[in-house]
Amino acid sequence: MEVYLVRHTETVCEKGICYGQSDVAILEPFLDLFESIKKQLPEDAIVYSSPLDRCSQLARYISKDLITDSRLMEMNFGDWELKRWDEIPSDDITPWMNDFVNVAVPNGESFVQLHHRVLDFLNKEIETASSRPVVIVAHAGVIRSILCEISGLPLKDAFTNKVDFGSVLKVEL
Repeated sequence: MEVYLVRHTETVCEKGICYGQSDVAILEPFLDLFESIKKQLPEDAIVYSSPLDRCSQLARYISKDLITDSRLMEMNFGDWELKRWDEIPSDDITPWMNDFVNVAVPNGESFVQLHHRVLDFLNKEIETASSRPVVIVAHAGVIRSILCEISGLPLKDAFTNKVDFGSVLKVEL
């Protein structure tokens, strides 16, 4: 099955801010970027999106018949949401940096928890989808999780998958 993984466009957050599941706006102007992304996608695709506005806004531009799913949300950074990465206490961030796959953020989740909910989405939604192409508008963490799954790459190496703002990656599932 043809699947297009689309990352949302750049947000208004300044560099160095942790904003996982915070519902932050995207940087304007964005309509030209949206149009460029849409041109890379098949017109008859089933479109799924994270419910966060930075994804669903783009997904609504691609198709009025989108399906939002909370399993496609970015990693929950709990207590770190909207904080500067360099202001997170080292006692909190060091264990996570040493093993982000298994160590959960305080009041948030680990990467393996994100991965399990993304796999649940893939297994229950995508595996049962029709033969039409699928577009998934999501976040870097979600896309990296999917790329690790289909390539057999260990989750600890997820960041070797480059996922730029507004990127479109075509994969086969």
